[in-house]
Amino acid sequence: MSVTRNLMFNAYSGGIAAVTAVVAHKVVNSLWTMVTGEEPPQPNDPNTPPNKAFAWVLANAIGILGVAANRFAASRWTAFSGEELPHARSVSLKL
Repeated sequence: MSVTRNLMFNAYSGGIAAVTAVVAHKVVNSLWTMVTGEEPPQPNDPNTPPNKAFAWVLANAIGILGVAANRFAASRWTAFSGEELPHARSVSLKL
């Protein structure tokens, strides 16, 4: 795959991921407010009870949406371009 196609895919998937992150954050904030009747807590605030802080962090750890966004971007890319996906390079650190 050419460098241009690689850059186009990275821009496309990055855009999809950014939009997904913004939407997911808005949804989680709205759901938290709707379910608890309170504004979302600040998990790093020492005055926030630990159970609320951990629940908020857990609610925001919606990595599944990131995976779904990447899979969606990959399927749309393949349908649009008719080409295979660029293979991501893995980086490993050896200490």
